[in-house]
Amino acid sequence: MNHIGIDVDSQFLVCQIRRTDQGTTSKQFRNNPSGHRQFVQWATANQQPARVCMEATGVYSLAFARHISECERIEVMVVNPKAMKHFATARLTRGKTDLMDAAVILEFLERMEFKPWQPPPAATLQIQYLCRRIVQLQREYTREENRHQAALRLGDIGQLVANDTAVNQRHLQRRIARLEKTVAALIDDLAPLQHQLQQLTSITGIAAKTGPRILAELATLPDDLRGPQWVAYAGLDPRPYESGTSIHKPRRITKQGNAYLRNALYFPALVASRHDPHVKAFYDHLIKKGKKPIQVILAIMRKLLLAIWGMFKNNETWDGNKFYRIA
Repeated sequence: MNHIGIDVDSQFLVCQIRRTDQGTTSKQFRNNPSGHRQFVQWATANQQPARVCMEATGVYSLAFARHISECERIEVMVVNPKAMKHFATARLTRGKTDLMDAAVILEFLERMEFKPWQPPPAATLQIQYLCRRIVQLQREYTREENRHQAALRLGDIGQLVANDTAVNQRHLQRRIARLEKTVAALIDDLAPLQHQLQQLTSITGIAAKTGPRILAELATLPDDLRGPQWVAYAGLDPRPYESGTSIHKPRRITKQGNAYLRNALYFPALVASRHDPHVKAFYDHLIKKGKKPIQVILAIMRKLLLAIWGMFKNNETWDGNKFYRIA
């Protein structure tokens, strides 16, 4: 079997290959549909199967990974860039070029456990991409609101800027509403996602706006992941920091995960801690134990995510007693 490490950027695929019973060679392809087809022919020359490893580089790697995963003779592994960075550091790599990066990725492929990557459905990816765009526009709306308020404070001097920011805010609102309508229509066309959205919105704090954001990030995950793996994917897993007998720092979340999912869970956790009796009881319980409010909200976010995993797995709606039973 051929082993191939690939450094992916916006323009090129820099490949390092070790063919069966042969040495290592390298080749470069354009990162476009034509280059993807050429890569498949080169990687599977003489009908040889191939295992491919690359870093997750967002839009640069996604189209390529989806294309080659459709080839029967190619298995794909997509790795977290941070894991690859630490691997290169442990390897004492001296220097950084595209070819050196491809060599490191090839060695990672040959030394570490191979975890095949499964491409999410195109419709699910489209929903995720649209929801992330909505988040970006909402952030821009907040920035414009801050600029608008600052201009109003200047009176006549800032009136023109205030008018312009007000116009842009209305424009952003229309764009956000249009994208939210599109996302709702796409989810309605997919019965499994529509059902999962109904399960999500049965939770206090998750409604028509936050539900699709959470669902868009979860729907792309493999079906065989366990609840703790969801927590790690969101970067909500606590990281112990202990050394010897004297260093015992407080645990903090790793944040080594999906920031979009983590951010989407924050306000639902905040609302639920105030309006859902079971979540509020859990909040009060941790506060009495001396936890800080932000620590408790993070704990609720983590527990909510585990609850959602259980709801999806068992096809259930929200049951506050399973979250935290009130004595």
